[in-house]
Amino acid sequence: MQFFTCIKPGTKHENNLYLQVGKLFVFSICCGAEDEADFNYDPNGEKGPANWGRIHPDWGACSNGSMQSPIDLLSERVDVVSHLGRLNRSYKPANATLRNRGHDMMLKWEGAAGSIEINGTEYLLKQCHWHSPSEHTINGKRLALEAHMVHESLDGKIAVVGIMYMIGRPDTFLSSLTKQLQSVAGTYERDTVAGVVDPRNIKIGSRKYYRYIGSLTIPPCTENVLWTIVRKVRTATREQVRLLRVAVHDESDTNARQIQPINSRTVKLFRPEDKDD
Repeated sequence: MQFFTCIKPGTKHENNLYLQVGKLFVFSICCGAEDEADFNYDPNGEKGPANWGRIHPDWGACSNGSMQSPIDLLSERVDVVSHLGRLNRSYKPANATLRNRGHDMMLKWEGAAGSIEINGTEYLLKQCHWHSPSEHTINGKRLALEAHMVHESLDGKIAVVGIMYMIGRPDTFLSSLTKQLQSVAGTYERDTVAGVVDPRNIKIGSRKYYRYIGSLTIPPCTENVLWTIVRKVRTATREQVRLLRVAVHDESDTNARQIQPINSRTVKLFRPEDKDD
């Protein structure tokens, strides 16, 4: 993914950036939306989720979008299908950095960390971050934690794989990052070197998944994001969930956006025809 010099929001340069590359995600990674000074999760605050769409002109989708995320994955509303196919993940180890974005912890791969293939399109893995409690809900129920693995195709399309966790046994991938997260928790440095991190160690454990078209769940709330939510709920300890929040230093106990209207969208649940899963 090509990164650009941060452009002041609302200027003609920023608008040119959008027109030239068509990658709203660049703005959310590179510029204002990385900084909690621009937005937060205070439900009653002027920078809280209800007001995100009014903070910057280019964040209007947060208020006016019709395909926003997260949503409730309600069983009665889900289309069960068997034709979507397995998630083709081709990940590999690469150097990574832990970044405190002021509202979440992001693990950003600096080198080529592999990709997933969906409908014949290759999406390169860029980063992973965590929300607690989960942003998506299943039949109205929030879980303890949700990981988002963010991918981007060469033409700027975004695909996110979401994995949800309940409190239970330790998650091995988070266990491998414990020392780095503890280091972040003890400092106010923005970036902490994580070394070589293998994304194949982020376990999914199921071939079943939900699929729908949504948006980024932080400003600018870019739409037409291809979401894949793994059906299997994994486990993490209460301390692992707590450490991810403590490391951010934002004095908040949540960084989960509220559920958004599904409107006329379809949610599919891929279930293989064989019964081995």
